[in-house]
Amino acid sequence: VRANKPDLIILDNIMPRMSGWEVTRVLKLDPEWAEYRDIPIMMFSAMHDVQDKIEGFELGVEDYITKPFNFSEVFARIKAVLRQRDLARQLIHREQRLVLIQSLNNSLVYFTNHLRTPVSHLVDQAKSLDADNSDEVKVFCGKVADESEKIIAALDALQKEIEELTHKDNEIKASEVTLEVLEKKYQEHVSSLAEANTDVSQGS
Repeated sequence: VRANKPDLIILDNIMPRMSGWEVTRVLKLDPEWAEYRDIPIMMFSAMHDVQDKIEGFELGVEDYITKPFNFSEVFARIKAVLRQRDLARQLIHREQRLVLIQSLNNSLVYFTNHLRTPVSHLVDQAKSLDADNSDEVKVFCGKVADESEKIIAALDALQKEIEELTHKDNEIKASEVTLEVLEKKYQEHVSSLAEANTDVSQGS
């Protein structure tokens, strides 16, 4: 799993060294394996007990297939599990983009309010300014310079945040794929599995 990080893990409930349930508990519950927790798991078992299936789903298994099984059904279930996995990732990406948009909106609101106050003060002072009083004009010009520097700094910070959010958004969009591409990928994946099964059958 660490070497290849597969798209899907297929386990048998009864295996040497570790059972399928033990492997599932490690992958789904152990913090050390948290980065692999989103890999879907399909469990094969000769046990038909409903409680056993319930415990499997509660543990995090995406699908539970009892023996004997039909290969066509298995391929269809693999396709369904992979589709659910990728659609779930798509939803996460969309949620992340919504969070970025909300973050940008909050920043715009903050900076708008932050800039309005000093500009309003300058406008009020300009209205009451005695243009014939050189000292008063000099003081006012100094305030304009100071507030302008603060405004420019605020705008620079806003621009930097927009660039960072845009970069994150581009990364998210780059990792997204359309449903048509997903469907094509599933068809190719299932076809390769079917061919592998045919080769195994012919070899036996």
